[in-house]
Amino acid sequence: QVQLVESGGGLVQAGGSLRLSCAASGRTFSWYAMGWFRQGTGREREFVAVISGNGGVTTYADSVKDRFTISRDNAKNTVYLHMNSLKPEDTAVYYCAADRTTTTQAAAYDYWGQGTQVTVSS
Repeated sequence: QVQLVESGGGLVQAGGSLRLSCAASGRTFSWYAMGWFRQGTGREREFVAVISGNGGVTTYADSVKDRFTISRDNAKNTVYLHMNSLKPEDTAVYYCAADRTTTTQAAAYDYWGQGTQVTVSS
């Protein structure tokens, strides 16, 4: 129903910045809340940020609250994650996901991208 493709990952030094993008297919992008999740090697997938369908509500994990910003451009069917002051512990595969509700729970999301690797060196 909905296809999601992440991009923008890569290698960055600690303290640096990176912007991830997630492009969505379909004609109903604005119906969906869009979340970002991440999973480090050997770790559980964890919530990072979510934005409501119209962009009016955002929620962040405590670990990224003062450093990351989620945004969306519904005209482009794209959601972004601006990451600032990156730390080595931010290293993970980052996934975008879509759901009809604005939630932090990964299990609730209906659609997932393939992920993009972010590596932060010290």
